[in-house]
Amino acid sequence: MGQAFLITLREGLEGVLIVAIVMAYLRQIGRTDQFPPVVAGALAGAGAALAAGVGVYIAVGELEGRAELYVEATTALIAAGVLTWMVFWMRRQARTIGGALRGQVDRALAGGAVLGLVSIVFVGVVREGLETALFMLAVIFDASAADAAIGGFAGLAIAVAIGYSIYRGGQFINLRLFFQITGGLIILFSAGLLGKGIFELQVLGVFNSAHFPVWDLQSNPVLGHGQFAAFMKGIFGWSARPSIEQVVVWIAYLTTAGWFFYWGRLPAFITTRFEQWRQSLPQPPTFAAGSAVATEGKRPES
Repeated sequence: MGQAFLITLREGLEGVLIVAIVMAYLRQIGRTDQFPPVVAGALAGAGAALAAGVGVYIAVGELEGRAELYVEATTALIAAGVLTWMVFWMRRQARTIGGALRGQVDRALAGGAVLGLVSIVFVGVVREGLETALFMLAVIFDASAADAAIGGFAGLAIAVAIGYSIYRGGQFINLRLFFQITGGLIILFSAGLLGKGIFELQVLGVFNSAHFPVWDLQSNPVLGHGQFAAFMKGIFGWSARPSIEQVVVWIAYLTTAGWFFYWGRLPAFITTRFEQWRQSLPQPPTFAAGSAVATEGKRPES
């Protein structure tokens, strides 16, 4: 439930922000008559994403045995990759997304095309919706559909409430801080998905583990089973009986992605060592402009 809440809160807010920014700008320039196309585009995008998600869920639900495990592993790995791309993309675009959307609205209004406004909102909402459907599919493999639905709808409801506040001009939430915090949690969630995908491939025999298990806490009443263990598994990718590859991938991904997300550059000691190594390499010979080598091509023919 917790991971579904986090996913729909984050992804839902990104989709709602698109609608809120467009409608707030239309209200600002006195074009509230264009609200219906915006609402139509948002509903169409949400409906298309929901239909695609339900269709994939039904199709996957028919699988059994090794086929189901392959789908689970593939979905987990793809979802981790898309989540990582998403948090870094939003980190880069956060400062310019409002201006870009307002520019698209101006062009659509200047051209007099209602379809232009519909497509602006539709594309943004359907993109976020399809991403959400993929992530929710990865979540449902580890939780019941009912728990995922409750968490998902709760996160989406809060996202809509925040979006409406932004449309009305509310400033009760610091969006930059919000995306920093949820981005870090998404990276934690992605690390767990990577670890899960690795373990599923090992179960399928795609490759073996060098050491399994690293620890075995399945009998532990707190960390082995129960609500707390389920929460840790859903948010942090906790495993009571992991392979060494799971642990290594989890730590390597979390430290690397977390560092670049919050600091955006290599640690100073690495860049210093790299620069020292680069300077120690043999330098190519340089020649003066008037040297014999530099003017060799200009010798007169005999």
